[in-house]
Amino acid sequence: MNLKVKFPERRTTNVLLTILLFAAVCAIAYSARRVILLFVLSVFFAYLMNPAVKFLQHHSLLFRDLRGAAVMEAYFGVLILIGLATYSFAPAVVRNTVKAVDQVPIVLDRVSTGEIAADIGDKYGWNDEQKARLRTVLVRHREDCQGLLKWIDRSLSQAAQIVGWLALIPVLAIFLLRDGNRIVEGAIQTFFPQKHHQRARMVAYQIHAMLTNYIRAQVLLCLLSLAFYTIVLLIFRFPHAIALSILGGMLEFVPVIGWMSTAALIIGIGMANDLHWVWTTALLLLWRVAQDYFNLPRALGHRLEIHPLTVIFAVLAGAEVGGIIGIYLAVPLAASLFVIWRSRTHPAESPLAKDTGSELPPSLAEIARE
Repeated sequence: MNLKVKFPERRTTNVLLTILLFAAVCAIAYSARRVILLFVLSVFFAYLMNPAVKFLQHHSLLFRDLRGAAVMEAYFGVLILIGLATYSFAPAVVRNTVKAVDQVPIVLDRVSTGEIAADIGDKYGWNDEQKARLRTVLVRHREDCQGLLKWIDRSLSQAAQIVGWLALIPVLAIFLLRDGNRIVEGAIQTFFPQKHHQRARMVAYQIHAMLTNYIRAQVLLCLLSLAFYTIVLLIFRFPHAIALSILGGMLEFVPVIGWMSTAALIIGIGMANDLHWVWTTALLLLWRVAQDYFNLPRALGHRLEIHPLTVIFAVLAGAEVGGIIGIYLAVPLAASLFVIWRSRTHPAESPLAKDTGSELPPSLAEIARE
């Protein structure tokens, strides 16, 4: 008896191999997600530094029209600013921060037992009934306060590791700032056939324009937070209000953890110095709602030419899928997919057309010289 083995068709085999390849790429990307995130943050940092680098490249007194020298000059300028800020503010800020960190466990313990209700009541002139009501509410949430204390301990223990990873971002950004255009051009030459080079360059340039606008929108949000923190902290007479405001504005770049760290630091300093930390906490929460659901969708939606509702949906979906990382990457990823989709379906109507023009750029090297 002859047995005939029937192999799958060529098309079926190609589909299966494509699925397996896609699954393998996803598995590798998931395994290396921290490294990929580090490179993505380096790209964002490079876009943040790029305006200063381009200015120095065209207006430097010593090394005009030299990209690598302009990058070094920009980094040297940033180091000088950091040094001046450290010399001016760091000792006092560190002293108050250490004091606040030492006071936080004590305050949380008083909050969990309800003893702090008497202090708050005496400060704002409450009667005994109001104090007892607040004490009852705090005692009911004792477990939440204790859980917050444990979370603070874990966060402090992980701070050194996070700082070590973040220190690599400026180093990787140097290579992206110096050779970014050649890297993209080499990728296009490697992964796309000759007939698709022009289209790939156009899409790459549109994504470049989108990321530039994304960073500009983030800078705008940081400046808004800086202005808000400055006004509130000066009104309530917080020590080193300007330094705390600058720190809060810079941490606005970091989703969730950034504003939570700023709020915890401000509230801790308010508690340690017996300031109006209750009102400050309320204002910080109101500002967070305004920033997340009003300022952010409109700033990003206007810069990226997508509807504010799309921004909100992308952020919520990113938080559900990828947590903090998903929040950070959701909007630029959604905008990138939108650019790619429009370039395939309506090349002449691709978004950001006013930044790229209707003509396909001959090479990314020419874009770099603009």
